[in-house]
Amino acid sequence: MTKRFPVLLASLLAVSSVSAPLQVLAQEAQPLDRIAAVVDEDVILQSELQRAIANIKAQYVGRENQLPPEDVLSRQVLERLVLVKLQVARAQGSGIRIGDQELNQAMNAIAQQNGSTLDALRQRLAHDGIDFNDFRASVRDEITVQRLRQSFAQSRISVSEGEVDAALKQQATVGNQYHLAHILIALPDGANADQISTGQKKADGVKALLDKGELDFNAAAVRYSDSPNALEGGDLGWRSLDEIPQAFAQMMEKMKPGEVVGPIRGPSGFQLLKLVDVRDASAAAGASTVTEYHGRHILVRVDDHQTDAAAKAKIDTLRARIAGGADFETVAKESSEDNNSKGQGGDLGWFPADAFGPAFGQQVSGIQDGGVSQPFRTDAGWHIVQRVATRQTDVTNDNQRAQVRETIGRRKLEDEYNRFLQELRGEAYVSFRSGDRAENTATPPQS
Repeated sequence: MTKRFPVLLASLLAVSSVSAPLQVLAQEAQPLDRIAAVVDEDVILQSELQRAIANIKAQYVGRENQLPPEDVLSRQVLERLVLVKLQVARAQGSGIRIGDQELNQAMNAIAQQNGSTLDALRQRLAHDGIDFNDFRASVRDEITVQRLRQSFAQSRISVSEGEVDAALKQQATVGNQYHLAHILIALPDGANADQISTGQKKADGVKALLDKGELDFNAAAVRYSDSPNALEGGDLGWRSLDEIPQAFAQMMEKMKPGEVVGPIRGPSGFQLLKLVDVRDASAAAGASTVTEYHGRHILVRVDDHQTDAAAKAKIDTLRARIAGGADFETVAKESSEDNNSKGQGGDLGWFPADAFGPAFGQQVSGIQDGGVSQPFRTDAGWHIVQRVATRQTDVTNDNQRAQVRETIGRRKLEDEYNRFLQELRGEAYVSFRSGDRAENTATPPQS
């Protein structure tokens, strides 16, 4: 049951004690509770919206310039809250209910994630001015949405053996797969000449900022993209050539990781596409073994209580102690801020290089067994990693087929569920009470 909760922790909009200190959320929750939006028979309160915005902002501490203007951010977050309300209502209408026992398990998991108990979490929430029942309600909603998505997948998503066979055959013949991210400058249906011209100029302006290095792609997506995944930097994941629009697919084989192409006009508007990375699909399909690493790490978090500079200074000191002969495991137990591994001396067990993200994988694969990396940054904060050992693990045909089946199913679910959400949103009565719905008016400076 608790395996669902890490996803829950990552996606909670109202409160996330890992990425958004509760004090920040409490500060943002002070305005009078006006109605921000009416969603069918439910409402979104201004305090809900402010808490959700505060959560996003807390994830960008020290990088505030990467966020879009306040009105655009508010619009993006309010739309997310609308979709949550609609999904919860649909789930309840379908008979999905989250009982108190399951909810209590989730609450305990959140407390444990922060090295605390449920009573201590309740006290901390009260101290920071956050209503415990509101917090519980947001957790219940998130689990409800997850359960709706699972039900949707079970009832509408199927992957045949033939599809798995075809995908494996394609992997054996197609040279590469591409990790992509995109920025969408949307155009309305039936856009007129002025709207098209405005969209083209905006897309060209974003591309100019990227070319000059004035903004990285992730920040540009957050600030300017109209895509639903804008706040995730426009990440599209791994795609094969036949899953990429033809206008872009023709360019892929000539591009190098990090390059950006576009803007190109598509059905939804103007798109910029970034090639994040390339991998050999045929090699991955034919490999009988994968490399796994046994590692330990030390984390110093960057959050509202600790600046990036302070965290970097602390991790540098810890790295110097280890270089001077201190035992990595002992230092991790004393000083690591990863509560999940601290008690085990930072031990992460065995894992493939991509288990904890590209930055972590690059570091652990770039050192020798017994070696310790230099400090490096991730979204969580500053790390150092020790590679304890390396091994080759057999990948059986059954595992390959299971991985391919999961990939196909996940992609189908993503596409079908997004269409379902569009239908849900289109059929709903939604009234924004804090002014007309804001469009993404963030515009890059014109050269």
